[in-house]
Amino acid sequence: MAISEKSARVGDATLKYLEGGSGAPLLVLHGELGFPGWTDAFEHLSKTRKLIIPLHPGFGVGDRVEWIMNMRDQACFYARFLQDQSLGPIDVLGFSLGGWIAAEMAVNNAAQFKHMALVAPFGVRPPSGEIRDLFATPTQNYIDAGMFDPVGAPELSRLYGEPGAKQYEMWEDARAESARLAWAPYMFNPSLPYLLQGVKGLPALILWGKDDNIIPASTADVFATAIKGAQVELFDKCGHMPEIEKKDQFLARLTAFLAQ
Repeated sequence: MAISEKSARVGDATLKYLEGGSGAPLLVLHGELGFPGWTDAFEHLSKTRKLIIPLHPGFGVGDRVEWIMNMRDQACFYARFLQDQSLGPIDVLGFSLGGWIAAEMAVNNAAQFKHMALVAPFGVRPPSGEIRDLFATPTQNYIDAGMFDPVGAPELSRLYGEPGAKQYEMWEDARAESARLAWAPYMFNPSLPYLLQGVKGLPALILWGKDDNIIPASTADVFATAIKGAQVELFDKCGHMPEIEKKDQFLARLTAFLAQ
């Protein structure tokens, strides 16, 4: 699949983004460690959808945008991008930190989305358990901890198996920017569950691994309760990345939802 790197002006800032595939556009928001690479799930989705993947400013690729000080600012930044590019309303797929950004965007303006799928999103305090500290261990250990069975996931090795100096530098940039935007409170917004209650008429799907060691799967219930009509899909023997560990089930559930 041909993947193009593009850029767009958003106010006074430049946003780099990837585009690949054909069909109805799908906005994809990556997680807290930056863009993971072109996954098998992306390859499958790109056969029927045009994926538009912004590279979060300051997360190892594009320059930091100094006025973006928190996740809500980031959400407004991407809303401006959609508006300037005449991309709304659009389907959105948010992974981890990207799921939090998508949720904040929906709070601000649910009408900019047709469907919203959130994969193990940050943004809400777990009702039980704790959010894993991104800085407590080396990044490679954090990634492995996100898997139920890292040895049994060959795609994990392809994406993260032998990182070079450049990859480590990008991870450090991403971790630093995650800290700058979401340190206190750590990786959640106390107001988000209450504001999500105001989201009406937006089909939403919450996808989560039951054995997530990054964000407890109990958090899915908070999102499902807050967003009226939200659907939840939990995957057995699966960690923080169901798009890798349960790829086939993940894609089947996601594509059926987006087709509704």
